[in-house]
Amino acid sequence: MPIQLFNTLKRIKEDFVPIDPERVRMYVCGPTVYDFAHIGNARPVVAFDILYRLLRETYGVDHVIYARNITDVDDKIIARAAESGEKIGDLTQRTELAFLDDMGSLGAMVPDIQPRATEHIAGMVTMIADLIKSGHAYVAEDHVLFNVSSYDDYGHLSGRNRDEMIAGARVEIAPYKQDPADFVLWKPSAEDQPGWDSPWGRGRPGWHIECSAMSEKHLGRTFDIHGGGQDLIFPHHENEVAQSTCAHGGETFVNYWLHNGYVMVEGEKMSKSLGNFYTVHDLLDEFPGEAIRLALLKTHYRKPLDFTKGGLQNAKMDLDKLYRALKETPAQSSAPSNKVMEALKDDLNTPLAMTYMFELAQGGGARDQLLASGKLLGILQHDPEDWFKGKASGDDGGLSDTDIDDLIEKRKQARVDKDFALSDSLRDELQNQGIILEDGAQGTTWRRS
Repeated sequence: MPIQLFNTLKRIKEDFVPIDPERVRMYVCGPTVYDFAHIGNARPVVAFDILYRLLRETYGVDHVIYARNITDVDDKIIARAAESGEKIGDLTQRTELAFLDDMGSLGAMVPDIQPRATEHIAGMVTMIADLIKSGHAYVAEDHVLFNVSSYDDYGHLSGRNRDEMIAGARVEIAPYKQDPADFVLWKPSAEDQPGWDSPWGRGRPGWHIECSAMSEKHLGRTFDIHGGGQDLIFPHHENEVAQSTCAHGGETFVNYWLHNGYVMVEGEKMSKSLGNFYTVHDLLDEFPGEAIRLALLKTHYRKPLDFTKGGLQNAKMDLDKLYRALKETPAQSSAPSNKVMEALKDDLNTPLAMTYMFELAQGGGARDQLLASGKLLGILQHDPEDWFKGKASGDDGGLSDTDIDDLIEKRKQARVDKDFALSDSLRDELQNQGIILEDGAQGTTWRRS
């Protein structure tokens, strides 16, 4: 069965045919590094991590190139640094490291290439100059703007007509624009703002040109897959298509456009004022990263997702069942389940893949396939003993393993001494600390709830 992907550009699900099976190329829009990543930021990271794993399984580890950028020059970064008094370089470096650490805790693989915008300014200047030369961009009041009317297919990706585009909330109105829909490629920088020398004066790039220049540098003028959140279709991805296509004489920019759905939190739009603004960094204090990952995967990536802490609890319990199955069956080497592979090849149908994972767990003797299939989904990456003892959660609070073992030994001695009041008291103490005891023929084992 071939991989099938829903292509936003064509609005259909179609067979994925790479330009070169020996060099499958994917670009995903990464973070703007000025704050901790929230759960909405995490969704595309996890969704496209699944696609990355599937492509590597299908075409070979050495034949897939995944690039995800770091936006480290942006007006939001400048504003946050001014507000906090932190140096911009310190802010972006600290936030980038936090992002990578948090996404790693969700089991996301590190992309092959992570280009930073500030390291690609020369490529952006070259692309802008080419657009001016070919009549697709113009200089006005120290700004360089893309001339939307010069590109007949503008709006094709998003399916928006001209009136809808002009009315869009993120279209900036400015007196120096020839057309309200024109967008900034280069803007002037004040003395206290980051800036680079250019033919149009000291300034900095617009957001959209950054991704076009970085993807061209590392993946070429035309590549296979471009991914991101649904909120990026317009204007960001629409503008990427326009400027890249026009800069390269009409060459196709991307063959397959993939977008994940919106995220709600606890039934509402995520908002700090509502108390439902969940950062991954904070959630990791309460839940294992794999539980957060599974909560994201239980809804198809293209559908809207209502992310709740109740859903996280359910995801944790689901993982407990799978880890228990791993714990109870012998290990062997094996390929992923055919059913799990087929589900993922069907436009990354992770809910169906998880249904097959539980079938494997209930079938017995399938630890090998569970492990291999779990690797495709980025779950079951811990030793079962560590999982049940809480070592996979990253939680360093509460009782240590040694403390727990000591209390269990004291309880064991109390039972030998027939001091059942002390035995019950010790069990209650452990239970209050979230430690569940399981008495069996081989003695007492424990796990964290």
